[in-house]
Formats: sequence, structure tokens, C-alpha cells
Amino acid sequence: MKHFPKLETPRLILSSLEKTDIPLIVEYLQEKVISENTSHIPYPYTLADAQNWIIMSEEAFKAKTAYNFAIRKKNGKIIGSIGLHDTEDDKAELGYWIALPFWGKGFATEAAQAVLDFGIKKLGFHKIYASFLLHNIASGKVMKKIGMQREALLKDHVKKGNQYMDVLMFSFIANAST
Repeated sequence: MKHFPKLETPRLILSSLEKTDIPLIVEYLQEKVISENTSHIPYPYTLADAQNWIIMSEEAFKAKTAYNFAIRKKNGKIIGSIGLHDTEDDKAELGYWIALPFWGKGFATEAAQAVLDFGIKKLGFHKIYASFLLHNIASGKVMKKIGMQREALLKDHVKKGNQYMDVLMFSFIANAST
């Protein structure tokens, strides 16, 4: 795949992250709750964090190790991000965040379904998995809605600050009978 893919859903466009997205990314990620609900987003989130993330995302696409999509409304405005990270063994990890003003509107589910389909049908992954911190119940609901099945409780799997946290892992296996 030479060019970064563009996926469309009824309400969204999933496309490459752009440098022009940086101001909104930084603004959105000032909400501490987003960092508290994810394993890798720092707080406070800085301009340098966003710039480094854009560069890392471009390099990962070139290396074919990750596809980090901007989640955009049809007007082109970024409202979050979703990514697939290839673990080099026919499986990939799904991760996502949505800006606080857009929570509870089904955007994460819509984007996650599109990226899950892309990963299975276009990239040929056998398994796509995702995990969520136990207090982030909404993320677990997204995973269930797109057909992922609970796979494991991973004890003390994520360290946030000085605290170890459990996560629930869900997965979707291609061609698996349910």
C-alpha cells in the first residue's frame, strides 16, 4: 500500500493524521479524563507530544507497522484517532480515543467497526485485539458492539503514574465461529 488508506462510514472519514490537526489534537487531549481512560496518552499533553506522534505515525505507516487514522466528521474536522498496530504475527492491536465533546454519539463504534473490517478484510489479520482499563466501561461497550469477545483479564498490566492497573482484553478472530 503506497498511500495511506482512506476509509468512509456513514458519518465519518478515517484518513491520515496531518500536521494541521495538531492544534485540535493538543486542545482535545488537555482533558485529563482522556489520559485517565487510556494507557498511553500522557497528561498534560503538549505540542511536542502531538508533533512527535504525527512523525511516529508517518514512520510507522512507511514501515507498515501501524495505521493511525484521524477520525473526522464529514466536514474534515478531526474528533479523535484510531489505530491498528501490527504485532508481526498475523494479529494487530486496536486502540482509539474520541474528544470529549463527541462522546456518547457512536463515533468510536462506527470508526472501530470500519478499522476492524479494514484490518481483517484488507490487511488480512487473523486476530485483532484491544484492551481497556476497567473503569473505562464505554470502551468495553464499543468492543462488544463490533463483535469482539472477552478474552482475558490482565492483572497489573498497565502502569499509570505509580499505580498498576488491570485491563480487560477483547479480540476478534477472523473466520472464527461464535
